[in-house]
Amino acid sequence: MKWFAISSRDPADPRWPLPETPRITLKAKNANDARRRFEEAYPSEPFGTPGHPTGDVGLGSFRGDAEALLVEETDTPPAPDA
Repeated sequence: MKWFAISSRDPADPRWPLPETPRITLKAKNANDARRRFEEAYPSEPFGTPGHPTGDVGLGSFRGDAEALLVEETDTPPAPDA
């Protein structure tokens, strides 16, 4: 699997689930799989997170808005600090 960086095309988009993190890096088979994984993990805003999920699509969802996200292949991210 490859690594992909996902970010909002518009940095001021209020739908972005982690305002303090401008991009999310994840492993996926391809760009479409990365987008699907992101949409699954962050289904809606403000409470659509893996720890506190909401319905499949809620107010502020990126689902179905292919132009709103940038998905780019990237290098392996550094390991988090222990």
